[in-house]
Amino acid sequence: MEEEISLKDIIGVLRKRLWLIVLITALSVAVSGIVSYFLIEPTYESYTTLMVGKPRQNYVDPNAPVSYQEVQTNRLLVPTYRELARSRTVLESVIKDQGLNITTEQLRDKVDVSLVGDTEIIQIKVTDKNPILAATLANAIADSFMSQVVSIMKVENVQVIDRALPESEPVSPKPLLNMAIAFLLGMMISVFLAFVIEYMDNTFKSPEDISSYLGLPVIGTIPYIENKGEA
Repeated sequence: MEEEISLKDIIGVLRKRLWLIVLITALSVAVSGIVSYFLIEPTYESYTTLMVGKPRQNYVDPNAPVSYQEVQTNRLLVPTYRELARSRTVLESVIKDQGLNITTEQLRDKVDVSLVGDTEIIQIKVTDKNPILAATLANAIADSFMSQVVSIMKVENVQVIDRALPESEPVSPKPLLNMAIAFLLGMMISVFLAFVIEYMDNTFKSPEDISSYLGLPVIGTIPYIENKGEA
């Protein structure tokens, strides 16, 4: 018959190995904090938003209101604008103008272009270790994109809604979040180890252990008396 493990047994194991649980959890949090605060270099994000107008060939009356169909057409063109903003032509122009000593692939890895919600607005986001450089690159890519999209796609109007500004708070790392995750992982690992150690420990340390193992009551014990020798 398999021995059933009660809640009392589980609590007993946790109390017995409490030092191990506390030690591993504290070490996990400490290591995470040291790495997050001192070893990982902060990363900053900066972004600029653009409104891209409709192509010139869609105009019949410049003063006519924009129709729903034209709005939908502009939204469908957003993926095209996204690829154009990350194209080699745009990025090489930015690298040359800013005097950067990086390749287009390295710059492309810093750039993310996305649609803002369900709108015609696109967001050009740049990630870099330097917050000022991140904002500078975001604005430079936006300027290069604006000139290229007008030239290549014959777009009637491209306007900057928000220019990129340097951010004071990094997006990575997040020390408090990392330490909270480390706390949970440390707790889980330490509890798991506590039960593994308990399972592998087949020694008897008390009369209760013998009684539990044999299923018989303990009728007597022989005390251990240390021989300190004659004075």
